[in-house]
Amino acid sequence: MIVVVDYGMGNLRSVQKGLEKVGQAATVTGDPAAVADADAIVLPGVGALGDCYAGLESRGLIEPVLAAIGDGRPFLGICVGLQLLFEEGEEGGGAPGLGVFPGRVVRFPSAKDTGLKVPHMGWNQVVSVEGRHNPLLPQTERPYMYFVHSYYAQPSDPALVLATCRHGVDFAAIVGRDNVLAVQFHPEKSQTDGLKVLKAFGAFAGGGTRD
Repeated sequence: MIVVVDYGMGNLRSVQKGLEKVGQAATVTGDPAAVADADAIVLPGVGALGDCYAGLESRGLIEPVLAAIGDGRPFLGICVGLQLLFEEGEEGGGAPGLGVFPGRVVRFPSAKDTGLKVPHMGWNQVVSVEGRHNPLLPQTERPYMYFVHSYYAQPSDPALVLATCRHGVDFAAIVGRDNVLAVQFHPEKSQTDGLKVLKAFGAFAGGGTRD
């Protein structure tokens, strides 16, 4: 069973319905015990990084989420769920992350520097990094996905970046290592191509093992 983590932030039901549409059993829960027992985890998120972290902390969900990642269970972060994987963010004067990956979450350059509005909102093209294994997106595909964000992750390790997008600057649209994958876009809002990503995660999760 895939567990969609409910910590008060994110398009939970939309993500659940998207997974079910591609044949994956999924449940939404904020129960730490259920998260601890999950076969695979999806962590969505919208809004501010600090608020999302506080939501996880207040519900006692940080420990079971980190334990699941450490156990090697398949994990998918969505939008702020990607940003939470990093060490910290600059939003609101500084916000903590889960520290799964090294790096920071920073704001897009202002419109006066790039001519592009912030937040980055709407459809944009996602391109896999050549030669890097990406379980969520075939190298040959360059789909347009739906984004809504003002901040983006800057991984300290470039090898974490599996696909990129451009909005004034190139940024990580998909990151991953081992059992942990995350996307900055919203697959549940990205129509057919988004469902393909959720289906690919389902296949990835089906191949996962637990100790």
